Amino acid sequence: MEQRRKRELEVLAPAGSFETFQAVIRAGADAVYLGGSRFGARAYANNFGETELLRAIDYAHIHGCAVYLTVNTLLKEEEMGQLFSYLRPYYEQGLDAVIVQDMGALVFVRENFPGMDIHTSTQMTVTGACGASYMKELGASRVVTAREMSLEEIARIRREVDIEIETFVHGALCYCYSGQCLLSSMIGGRSGNRGRCAQPCRLPYEVYTADRKKQPSAGNFVLSPKDLCGVWDIPALAKSGVYSLKIEGRMKQAEYAAGVVSVYRKYADRYLDALHGALADGKTEQEAHAFAAGAYRMEKADMQQLFDLGNRSGFTDGYYHKKNGKDMITFGKPNHAKANEALQAQIRGRYVHATEEDAEIKEKINGILRLKKDSPATIEVSMGEVRVCACGSEVQVARSQPLSEEKIRACIQKTGNTPFVFEELSVETDDGIFLPVQALNQLRREALEKLERELLLGRRRTCKEERGQKDACAGSPRTEQAADRRDFFAVSVEERGQAKAALEYDFVDAIYYDSGCYRRASLAADLGNDVAAAHRAGREAYLILPAVFRPHTADFYRAKREEILASGLDGVVVKSYDAAAFAREHFADRLAVVLDHSLYTWNHRAKDALWQLAPLRDTVPLELNRGEIRERENTGSEMLIYGYLPLMTSAQCVHANTASCDAKETVLYLKDRYGKYFPVKNHCSECYNVIYNTTPLVLFGARRDCKEAGICAYRLAFTVEDAARVREILQICAETFLLEKEDFKNLYDGDYTNGHYKRGVE
Repeated sequence: MEQRRKRELEVLAPAGSFETFQAVIRAGADAVYLGGSRFGARAYANNFGETELLRAIDYAHIHGCAVYLTVNTLLKEEEMGQLFSYLRPYYEQGLDAVIVQDMGALVFVRENFPGMDIHTSTQMTVTGACGASYMKELGASRVVTAREMSLEEIARIRREVDIEIETFVHGALCYCYSGQCLLSSMIGGRSGNRGRCAQPCRLPYEVYTADRKKQPSAGNFVLSPKDLCGVWDIPALAKSGVYSLKIEGRMKQAEYAAGVVSVYRKYADRYLDALHGALADGKTEQEAHAFAAGAYRMEKADMQQLFDLGNRSGFTDGYYHKKNGKDMITFGKPNHAKANEALQAQIRGRYVHATEEDAEIKEKINGILRLKKDSPATIEVSMGEVRVCACGSEVQVARSQPLSEEKIRACIQKTGNTPFVFEELSVETDDGIFLPVQALNQLRREALEKLERELLLGRRRTCKEERGQKDACAGSPRTEQAADRRDFFAVSVEERGQAKAALEYDFVDAIYYDSGCYRRASLAADLGNDVAAAHRAGREAYLILPAVFRPHTADFYRAKREEILASGLDGVVVKSYDAAAFAREHFADRLAVVLDHSLYTWNHRAKDALWQLAPLRDTVPLELNRGEIRERENTGSEMLIYGYLPLMTSAQCVHANTASCDAKETVLYLKDRYGKYFPVKNHCSECYNVIYNTTPLVLFGARRDCKEAGICAYRLAFTVEDAARVREILQICAETFLLEKEDFKNLYDGDYTNGHYKRGVE
């Protein structure tokens, strides 16, 4: 059995059906990732039922492949109770790994399913060594990096953290950092965090300036990236420390998946062959990499095959070599039409339907058949180090026509639809013997079945009963906390003028200053002034660290640590696992830490896990409805009750892609098909965009619900509002939510949304 997993580069294939699963293994995949009936980020794929998935695990293991199961959605509280029984049969069958997004699921799998690898999904938005190290600490064996990472950033993770790295190399790109997208959820109720993304990024949007002047562009599909094609970069990916080359496409047909896998298999092997040859010639590892990269060539026909199998308005090499760019966007209506039916037919015959003689992969085995007179027929078969024996009927003396060796071999070597083929078969037989053909066939079947069982036996596990988990949340029970603690109100701002207006209101306890308020060169001085102003007014001051915390961001804040601490800051707000891990190391000994809503705590296990970071507070997730919030453990949680919600955080820049990259932070608007305008802000110091909802969340009528849920801390988030509007909103909040004197609808003048507070998500 060829141990494909032990190669230096793993070709990781998608499978949305058993047909595709077999096809990609025939095409050369080292591992396959797939979804079961629950908890997968492709809810609309033709996912695997239990019997089919158990069969798939055995099929893969016989052929030296690994199987990774996607459990990469956020789990609601009641779903956590179903996770053990869902995973148990696959774990016992020998499932190699699960891919997770939910922090609660990660810790649950680690505690209940020892020996099974955990891969953190790209949905966890790990963008640097801080996040990767944190995931390893929690028990992950592999991190799937954010698609937006450059080769150098990936290489830095490999240098600093001993963890396997998996990276997407081919297929669809999301416009948003995966796991940070609420666009589909908020406008249509189909959550990307639940595997139900409706892909609103593929729709047309017109771009307008703040004064509603239309921005000229090459087309209206400004949020639609081209498909990624990284086959040219296999040498660079390998040198950067990438172990697993991940191909996107669990919703794609078998022909697409198998065809793409066959190309990546060919060129991964071509690179590795050149690398090993150079090492054998005495070159150093660095010299060998350089030699293999220099010798790397692609054939035009193979590149055409990838193009013909499907592309979205062409290909892009993604973010490996650049931060972003208009050449990565379709602008025109995205076209993913397939071409070249002859190619489709060829792939179907070779990999999908296995009509060619050599299409069905067979594992080579060796056998020794012994046929001795008046003794039971025996056969010994082996594959690698696994060896089994089978005994059959007693061999008889031939009365007329003795068995010929040719006939004996024909019977024994007829392996049919088994996964085996004899590479060598030794026949030891007396002269003049006889044994019925049926007996030879039965002997062969018994031996091969026994070999298959023995090969899989080492993969089987025994699962203990579900382990309980002690509640690790800090603080007293919510009923006691609600009774003796006054409400806490925080205001987050993205403009410094908004903070000045907020400080005029006595009920505001803290100001959260977004990092986008400051230029890097003057961060310490300006932050110091703002902290001093907040303290003079008797308020706390927090700094919101960047929403995307990449290596250069970590380097900057590491260098500025002492200046930031000297400002008198009370705490920091973190929006990513990288930022959370960084804050724990560099700030937590001096500053309070607040976890934002993008660090998802949909269930108590996720909250328990994140509470090991010792935060002051976390934030109630935005996609839970009021019933789910009521059932949630809200001790130490604050809840967003006003604000234009961030729907997308993207490495792309609408301003740069439709005008120019002038490093000027501005507000643009995306107009959709229904005439709704979505604000877009570019954060130039960190080079990311945030797209906000067209109308603000307003939950000023939810005071009693919040109290019943045990919530005592609230936040109002200001983004595009001017100072006058900040004052209006805070005044309305005081009279309605805080004092409950009047229905906010009598005072609030404009459109608003309840978000998911009433409807939730599936």
